[in-house]
Amino acid sequence: MRGFHLIQNVLSVVVMLFIAVIWGISAAPGYLIVMEIRSRVVGEGLLLEAVGTGVGLGLGYLCWGICMVLLCGFLGGLSRPRLEEGRVPIESFTTIRWAWSMIFHRSALLFLWVIVPSFLGNTYYRLMGAKIGKGAQLNTDNINDAGMVTLGAGVVMGGHATINAHLTEKGELVLSPVRVGDNALLGTGSIVQPGCVIGEGAVVASRAVVPKWTNIPVGEVWGGVPARCIRLADGTKPE
Repeated sequence: MRGFHLIQNVLSVVVMLFIAVIWGISAAPGYLIVMEIRSRVVGEGLLLEAVGTGVGLGLGYLCWGICMVLLCGFLGGLSRPRLEEGRVPIESFTTIRWAWSMIFHRSALLFLWVIVPSFLGNTYYRLMGAKIGKGAQLNTDNINDAGMVTLGAGVVMGGHATINAHLTEKGELVLSPVRVGDNALLGTGSIVQPGCVIGEGAVVASRAVVPKWTNIPVGEVWGGVPARCIRLADGTKPE
């Protein structure tokens, strides 16, 4: 794509300013909380004023973080491009569209880790386009390309578990959806790459790396780098 690097540099500056605006808008409710509490404690003694101001700042920070994450989720979902599965050159318009969709997640990472696992974290991922079943417990802020991720009911993701529906290799951007079946478990620090299908009730062990386009059958346990089957669905070990 001609002019790709110039476009990339210009957009980088625009993105920084845009993120600053998002953070600023999100700070407004927290600012109001701080000012309201301050107005009630000023002149009531140094200790009460200090405690009140501290509590106000804490509540204001919490309010800012939640508002920022949800605003990023809303804007990210609203502007999410319809990306086709496949490979495209890194220097392409598709890459620019994909990078734009990731801006909001990168911004939300500043506070998202604080509110997972919770309904707020799940709400954020749903706003970003992820399909999430009932009762899913997502203790991670590393679900990338949420619009290409489907998580079944009762799915559990351990701390720092990662799902990527994209990767880059050999000068190309690879995009492919990831599907995780009902009641599957992705262990702490595990990584699932694009195009993977994790069957119902399957387990990906802690720190395992599941290569792209891997299909893990129902009920099996996989572990290692790269991940391979270490226990079949019937509880026996593979030969």
